[in-house]
Amino acid sequence: MNVAEGSRMSRLAHTLGFIYDKMLLHPSYRYVLFILGLPVNLIVLLVWRSRRQQDGWKVARQEAEQEMLTHAYRDQLRGEIEEQLRRKHRFFKQHVSESEFQRETQEWLEETLRKEVNERTAFKLREKGQQRTTMADTFRSLINHPWFFVLSLIPGCLMYGILLLYGNPYLKYIFERLLMTIFVIMGVATLVFTILYLSPFNPAANILGETATPEQIAAFNHVYGLDQPYLVQLWNNIKGIALFDLGKSFAGNEDVTATIARKFPITLTLAVISLLIAIVIALPIGIISAIKPNSLFDYTFMFIALIGLSIPNFWQGLIFILNFSIKMQWLPATFNPQNWLSMIMPTIVLGTGLTAAVARMTRSSTLEVIHEDYVMTARAKGLSERHVLLKHAVRNALIPIVTVVGLQFGGMLGGAAVTEKVFNISGLGSYIVDKQFIPDIPSIMGGVVYTAITISIINVIVDLMYAFIDPRVRSKMKQY
Repeated sequence: MNVAEGSRMSRLAHTLGFIYDKMLLHPSYRYVLFILGLPVNLIVLLVWRSRRQQDGWKVARQEAEQEMLTHAYRDQLRGEIEEQLRRKHRFFKQHVSESEFQRETQEWLEETLRKEVNERTAFKLREKGQQRTTMADTFRSLINHPWFFVLSLIPGCLMYGILLLYGNPYLKYIFERLLMTIFVIMGVATLVFTILYLSPFNPAANILGETATPEQIAAFNHVYGLDQPYLVQLWNNIKGIALFDLGKSFAGNEDVTATIARKFPITLTLAVISLLIAIVIALPIGIISAIKPNSLFDYTFMFIALIGLSIPNFWQGLIFILNFSIKMQWLPATFNPQNWLSMIMPTIVLGTGLTAAVARMTRSSTLEVIHEDYVMTARAKGLSERHVLLKHAVRNALIPIVTVVGLQFGGMLGGAAVTEKVFNISGLGSYIVDKQFIPDIPSIMGGVVYTAITISIINVIVDLMYAFIDPRVRSKMKQY
């Protein structure tokens, strides 16, 4: 190995050792690190315990104990502790028995002696130019040997992967948010299934009809597992979600996964187009209203935005159909995937509320920052008004705007059912509405889970946009 390769290996060992030490201090990651790299960690643990016997800590601790655990020192410290305890009891007007008082004194004495012995031992080691060997030091010294690093690659590949993941703050942030998303999805699935399980609806009776015999209902429940206990049904549903196998729907006996995969892109496309239209319209309106507050433009557009927030989707959709489809015959009244004109009215209806909310939030957020000291300083430097607004004002006002957009987008996915029903769109929202009165548990679970996954991913993207927009968030992510 030449000098350059040795230097790279030393830097790699130092970096991995630093991350290893940092992960050992984290309560959750400590166990993950040990389990993923169990064979390697066992070797490190054995070598660490062997070296620890020779690092001088034991000798230094014995010297410290001999100096500090003498009878005179213990008696002096006990007297100080007893005096402090008496003052504490008098201040809080506490009355304790003598035995309780002696027990508190002894516990406090042992805790104080243990801390002072450890501090004195560390001080003696520093005087000798030594320090106590840690597992991270042992791991760093072992991985510095190329043969150990090569031999540990296969058994410790998962451990090295989590080390590299933890060492990159952005990847770590994404990983933790995705892991949190899994728990959110499982929680949503459990809650939705529990509500459906406790609902008074009887799927077998609703599907088979009033003329169904008890034997037919029992056979239906047996085929779909509805006669099994609650926990068994819940486990089967969660297992199906994890394996992307949501089973067959009660009505129609269709594959739920394939059906949702066919319907969900329609709802998602509708929501995304509405979101883009809302952002393109709302951001300029909000910024201009903030630049010219209390003007005719400001009052006009904020009044229109208030109307947009107040109009129900179903009423707006019906008015659009009445005017633009029936009277003027400009646009088709119902959705047709082959005709892009049929997407115009649904996207406008769905995006009206989002446009109004984003415009109002953009105005208020920009107004908050437009008179800040850093904006006035930028103007005093002679920067153009456009540069001041876009670079300093609007960018710092984007955090609450991004938050509102993320929340509203999730609401659009859930609230698209009304719009889909009005315009006869065969999307996920109308699919869930059609299935909920049976109730078709596999279909509803699949629709809700797909929506929860999408909303969770949107929240992760919003969190990452915080870091992209605000350097303070990036700094906190790197320190975390």
